[in-house]
Amino acid sequence: MADQQQNFANHVRFVPPYHYVAGPIFLVNLGWTTYGLFSGFSFESVLNLLVALALVILFLFARLFALKAQDRVIRLEMRLRMRELLPDDLQGRINNFTPTQMVGLRFASDAELPELARKILEDDISAATPIKKLVTDWQGDYHRV
Repeated sequence: MADQQQNFANHVRFVPPYHYVAGPIFLVNLGWTTYGLFSGFSFESVLNLLVALALVILFLFARLFALKAQDRVIRLEMRLRMRELLPDDLQGRINNFTPTQMVGLRFASDAELPELARKILEDDISAATPIKKLVTDWQGDYHRV
């Protein structure tokens, strides 16, 4: 996506081999092994179902863990940016921003970050999507998970 300008509409990252190949294969496998359990109950069919379920859980948590690690890095990056860019009256409120708010703010340019940060605190905007929609000078993140 580095060759395409990133914006709110296209910033979500999908990795086709992961999302469109591996995920459906794991789900089909889970469905098939569930069907196999009811068509012939045995230790092997139970074990197959448990392995299929474990693979789906592994698939989901692999993505979740990567996103949580990315969010921690974003939180650190945003705290550093805020220390550099926020006016004195907002400096003491940097720790008031939630990780979700920081994820939403990360796409704001340096010029618009102070005003947007103030608005988020004053209006108590807590979800990332509405914050991202307020960004007017979108700064793409081309190194995300």
